[in-house]
Amino acid sequence: MKTKFAKLALIAVLSTAGATAAFAHDAASAAAKQLIDLKDGSTLYVFKDGKMAVEDKYGHAMRMKRGTELETKDGQKIQMQSDEVARLDSLLREGHDG
Repeated sequence: MKTKFAKLALIAVLSTAGATAAFAHDAASAAAKQLIDLKDGSTLYVFKDGKMAVEDKYGHAMRMKRGTELETKDGQKIQMQSDEVARLDSLLREGHDG
């Protein structure tokens, strides 16, 4: 009986953690005008004001120099116009204030 309860408790904890991560990602996605998948597995966020930020394939905001050329999954080239790393980091952390 104890192992069944432990399994249910673990499932509940993991479900909550996944929901929190999804919520944080939703906040970042909602703030962006456009999300562009990049060739290296990262994601370019283009915000409504035209500024940009990059999330690496592990879900972390990463610093990019202005003017850096990025390649999309389909081979197009995009040049970074700004680096909103703090803005994206804040959005990705939203809901993780445990």
